Amino acid sequence: MSERLKSELRPEGPHASPESPCPTDLRLMRRALEEATKAAERGEVPVGAVVARGDEIIAAAHNERETTKDPTAHAELLALRRAAEKLESWRLTGCTLYATLEPCPMCAGALHAARIGRLVYATPDPKAGAAGTLYDIPADRRLNHTFPTERGVLGAESTALLRAFFEQRRRSR
Repeated sequence: MSERLKSELRPEGPHASPESPCPTDLRLMRRALEEATKAAERGEVPVGAVVARGDEIIAAAHNERETTKDPTAHAELLALRRAAEKLESWRLTGCTLYATLEPCPMCAGALHAARIGRLVYATPDPKAGAAGTLYDIPADRRLNHTFPTERGVLGAESTALLRAFFEQRRRSR
């Protein structure tokens, strides 16, 4: 990836990414990538998500839309539901959601509703991204809750997984 493109993926302000992600962010994003790989193996779009509080993983999930025939079975929503159930609270303040792909408007809205403390995602979604690409729900000050967002953590790995999945899908048609 060119340095110019890398710099475009690292904007200033509420979506700034650290030059070197912290070890915790790397470990948890790797776990989200494991979930994305599971999704791909099941014929699902390879997106994975992890909800963590500090170093502790509260919940993990991957896309299950094809499996369940449920349009809302996105990795982020499933991880939020599981975390809320485990913590016995819909408020996920103090938690971070790690996602391999930038959340869509539905998922970004759910993060807002859950009062998530922070969002970290690997790669932007130019067609549906609602955390800085097409929309910016996490930073929208008109809402009653905003949260910091970091992007680009293990972005190359996530992009490669998505590209391989869709290339294989096109070949099989």
